[in-house]
Amino acid sequence: MPEQILHVDPEQITDPDQAREMVAKLRDTLRYHAYRYYVLDDPLIADSEYDRLMQDLEKLETKFPELQSPTSPTQQVGGAPRQAMGLIQHPVPMLSLRAVYSPQEVKDFDATCRKELGSNQITYVAEPKYDGLAVELIYTQGELISASTRGDGYTGEDILANIKTIREIPLQLLALNGESVPERIVLRGEIYMRKDEFNALNEMRQQAGESLFANPRNAAAGSVRQLDPKITAKRPLHFFAYEVVDSQGRDFDEQWEMLNVLPNWGLRTNTAWQEKCTGIDSAIIFFDRLAKIRDDLPFEIDGVVIKINDRKAQQALGFRQRDPRWALALKFPARQATTRIKNILVQVGRTGALTPVAELEPVTIGGVEVQRASLHNLHQIESKDIRIHDFVLVERAGDVIPQVVKPFPEKRNGHEQRFVMPDSCPVCKGPVIISQDRKQSRCTNIDCPAQIRERIVHFASRRAMDIEGLAGRRIDQLLNTGLVRHIPDLYRLQKSDLLQLEGYAQKSADNLLREIEHSKKTTLEHFVYALGIPHVGEHLAQVLASQFPDLNSLRQASEQTLQAIYEIGPEVAKSLCSFFANPQNQRVLDQLLLAGISLENPLYTDSKQEKPFQDQTFVFTGRLQKWTRDEAKEIVERLGGRATNTVTDKTNYVVAGPGAGSKLDKAKNKGIQILNEEDFAQLVGREGTQD
Repeated sequence: MPEQILHVDPEQITDPDQAREMVAKLRDTLRYHAYRYYVLDDPLIADSEYDRLMQDLEKLETKFPELQSPTSPTQQVGGAPRQAMGLIQHPVPMLSLRAVYSPQEVKDFDATCRKELGSNQITYVAEPKYDGLAVELIYTQGELISASTRGDGYTGEDILANIKTIREIPLQLLALNGESVPERIVLRGEIYMRKDEFNALNEMRQQAGESLFANPRNAAAGSVRQLDPKITAKRPLHFFAYEVVDSQGRDFDEQWEMLNVLPNWGLRTNTAWQEKCTGIDSAIIFFDRLAKIRDDLPFEIDGVVIKINDRKAQQALGFRQRDPRWALALKFPARQATTRIKNILVQVGRTGALTPVAELEPVTIGGVEVQRASLHNLHQIESKDIRIHDFVLVERAGDVIPQVVKPFPEKRNGHEQRFVMPDSCPVCKGPVIISQDRKQSRCTNIDCPAQIRERIVHFASRRAMDIEGLAGRRIDQLLNTGLVRHIPDLYRLQKSDLLQLEGYAQKSADNLLREIEHSKKTTLEHFVYALGIPHVGEHLAQVLASQFPDLNSLRQASEQTLQAIYEIGPEVAKSLCSFFANPQNQRVLDQLLLAGISLENPLYTDSKQEKPFQDQTFVFTGRLQKWTRDEAKEIVERLGGRATNTVTDKTNYVVAGPGAGSKLDKAKNKGIQILNEEDFAQLVGREGTQD
């Protein structure tokens, strides 16, 4: 898990190297939490916290265009879908909504829309933002033929078998009140679980000794994404339809018209809690009214979605990479409560980061008992003057994860104590180094038990060494029995060792040993990523592999050499050199190589070949029909080019699809060559034959 990032004001960052470091941290953190949210249905941070980090990243990428990357979370809608369920490509990208937290941001949105549409006043539709699972349904000749999750926005998981168990979703559309059924219709909606049903489900799970769902959203998502539809059928799930994205045989001029027509086909909408608003002020009033009664609603909501009612105006405004320009989500403020800090504990993470955590007198916030809250780092504790035994304001930002907002000094009685970061690790007693800005505290012992477990988890993960079957409980067994104390010990395991452990039989032992053996043959990029070097995530591991032919040359590289590489700044260069200079780390690397790990490096070979798009930069805007954005990016990079998100003087081509917006205008103003998708296909085909 990436270390917690303290919110920084992008406007205060002026140094490109500092910006590069913060962008790397933000991307790693956002990718991890997107994985927890979309793939595991087990979020660790609040939606508002995630949105805030995303906004910080977007601002930094805008301020420092050279740091933009097609693989940034700002260019992704959701998380990777699980292939075990089968995959379905969305006919139209299933985008997220931009989240804002203040009425002023909504008014700014309205001003932009009015300016671009040339309108004095816009009619909106305001509706609850349900805290459930967004799904897409496709009907042909009235028959439900497809159902999928959002996934990464372009490809979702096939959940048709599970969706068919939800009674509120018709398998065959009706034709009521003179509304004939379209030949084909693609619509979106939300799967949710009522609050009372969620509580009853958790009570049953508790009695059965099963783990509890964190909230109704996780319960709904986990229920729909089951591999066995029989499990889904037992769960109390409901559905609201809220959007038609494509239809054949029935057009809609207005969003409000669409919401009122859907019930004639047997589709459930929630017009009782939706409102057609003349002007943005009416939408904000609706938000305020809903905020006051949200606890009385039978389902969870975390804000209000505000959409332009005129569908033609929606088309005119189009889309950004991640979200529509004609809609946004105004989120409710986080919920707060006052309690007392009993103690401040210190947790040690995978990279050795020490994180202070407040142990609280239990307090109920938003119906959940809170006993712990993150304090992030020493800098935040000192800047807020938070002390042990202080009364503090605690909030569950986005109603998920608690954090200490501020202390109440006026309630102090003299028994409060200032927190002191320990100078030795609370786990291994190794020395602790605190950064000058007080924002980072690290244990320097690479063999620290707290780090070893998480380092092995990371080392064995799919995107690293890909040792299938080596996960949490099995790693704990190996560590607790002393069979593994260091990462190289994995490659010394014998079958007889594993058979001594609970849960292992001949076949399971053979399977794990086979996976470990297979992991010995990997690529340099995966191996470097597996090492868990601070500031070096998956993308930077690829960058390094493209610049160094082998591990030895990378180990010997100087800071100056590393900083000469595009995307490698002083902080990353220093981290790499420090890692490879550490005698303990050198010993671990040598032992891994002696164990038989061999590293291929196709990225270096590819990077040294002259390519037809060498040093050329492409920008994609609008919707692509032939490829996904990632596929188009891979094509450009395979031919030696680079795909970025911002049109600059260094841009060579802009590939514009339907819905292209300001990027296309900017390209025209700069005289940059503009290609449609067919032009790009021809260019790729012509140049690809020379590759």
